[in-house]
Amino acid sequence: MKRTYVAAAFTATVVAAAGLTGCSSGGGNASDGPVTITIMETKQTNIDAIGKEIPGFEAEMAAQGKDITVELIADKLTDEQFMTKMTQQLTAGQAPDILDIGESMAISWSSAGYLAPLDGYLEAWDGWSHYYPAVKEAMIRQDGQIYSIPSGAGVLNLFYRADILTELGVDTSQPETWDDLIERLVAVKEKTGGTPIVIPAGTAWGGGTWGEGFQPLLGGTDRDYYDAETDTWDLESPGWLAVFNLYAELADKGLLPVQDLQNPNPWEPTKYTKFPEGEIQVAAQGTWGWKFDWGPDGAAPIDGLTDKVSTWQFPGLRAGDQPYGWSSTGGGYAISADSENKDAAWEFIKYLSTGKPLAEQLVASGAASARDDLDDVAPYSQEPQLLQAGEDLSESVFVVTGDGAAQIGQAVATATEMILSGQANGQQAYEAFVADATDLLGPSLVKQ
Repeated sequence: MKRTYVAAAFTATVVAAAGLTGCSSGGGNASDGPVTITIMETKQTNIDAIGKEIPGFEAEMAAQGKDITVELIADKLTDEQFMTKMTQQLTAGQAPDILDIGESMAISWSSAGYLAPLDGYLEAWDGWSHYYPAVKEAMIRQDGQIYSIPSGAGVLNLFYRADILTELGVDTSQPETWDDLIERLVAVKEKTGGTPIVIPAGTAWGGGTWGEGFQPLLGGTDRDYYDAETDTWDLESPGWLAVFNLYAELADKGLLPVQDLQNPNPWEPTKYTKFPEGEIQVAAQGTWGWKFDWGPDGAAPIDGLTDKVSTWQFPGLRAGDQPYGWSSTGGGYAISADSENKDAAWEFIKYLSTGKPLAEQLVASGAASARDDLDDVAPYSQEPQLLQAGEDLSESVFVVTGDGAAQIGQAVATATEMILSGQANGQQAYEAFVADATDLLGPSLVKQ
């Protein structure tokens, strides 16, 4: 992002990452006197957005007779760096009071006992009734409790350069099947000589290979790969092979930017250079792309974005599959189980998750609202792409999974890397995935 972080704008204290000692100062709950709570953010967009909301929260608490100070810990890290660092702090009981985390982290850390359940707070909060049912279901972990609530949501689908495809004479209507889309991609390749589509794949993309690439494709064709009743992964479910075969076909036909995907930070040459320049015409992407990636303040702005770029739903992969969007809950606010100020932490989460503070955060990050009561709240009400994503969210596909998601993601990344490097076809990659995932998960998490 191109935003700059101005410490003077905050009335709260910003703690340097190097000086982080973890637990909040003070003690008791929000009514016991002065309380200081900590929240950590690792992306500049979120650092700016949360910092902007802190003064209003502190003022509102003061009006209610509660003396709560918020310390924002700004530590710009990749997801992998954050997960490593925070796991260490959670294990040591030194984590911030509030964590802004993704789904895989919520699954892993809730099962390890590092997060506080939020059910009691949610039951007493009228705001919870405004969250979409599918989103509420997605927040339930394998023990039946909720440990985080979404700071935003979105839909993953295929963004495409309508201007380039139209110029090339390629059909831009919704493709009903992947066969249909691949036929169009081949036509683009013949006209341009390039690689027309990017879908996260391989080990360099990290967790995005699973969460932004493979899983949305899998969930649209097969919703039985995770058995919620037994909390196990069905590695023999047919969707796995279908998706590996799709990756292999795209690579074999020269439609994927294989070399770029094998280099460090593969999103930079693909989503941040070639898609903005029109050299890649289709990209698997989430709602946040309108702001975070290609908006005026994004990583790689596209001038005239909404005139040049549009979206398709993912096409059907197997016979009978219909086009669909894949729901994404994005990040979510959680409270450390060791926090001494859980009540005060919940007050801040509530504040961030309601009305104008939520609307401002969503617009800053390019996320859709997971609630049904924000369409008339500025500045969110002035963002047509986000409003449309909110409508799409209520009808999108999502499969709730449990423990083992991180291991599955690792095995998927390794197997798709084999496809990118030419070491395996779809069947061979699938077989390697099954062997790797079985070893990583252990017998208790693999469906027999």
